[in-house]
Amino acid sequence: QVQLVESGGGLVQPGGSLRLSCAAAASRNLFSMLTMGWYRQPPGQRRELVADIASGGSTNYADSVKERFTISRDAAKNTVYLQMNSLKPEDTAVYYCSARHTRVATPFSWGQGTQVTVSS
Repeated sequence: QVQLVESGGGLVQPGGSLRLSCAAAASRNLFSMLTMGWYRQPPGQRRELVADIASGGSTNYADSVKERFTISRDAAKNTVYLQMNSLKPEDTAVYYCSARHTRVATPFSWGQGTQVTVSS
């Protein structure tokens, strides 16, 4: 089990930016082997993948966030980030950090979630 702690959510106006952080309590060796991801769950909807980043740095994005969101990871800090720009009201959701083994599709660890609200 890897403990994940998110931070950085909040209230932002449409068009604004936020950066989410997720710190992983794991050895650097383990963290470097994991695929880290961000999911979100809008009110009344299912949880969906926003973006993920593999150990080698390759990234994958949901179509709805391409060109606006950027996922990155800092191996020295065991931390993954989600930079969110040009935010829209439909980005409002609870955002969850996740960790999975690269060859397994399902995450084995989740953060507690952080609320992002985009509203004027």
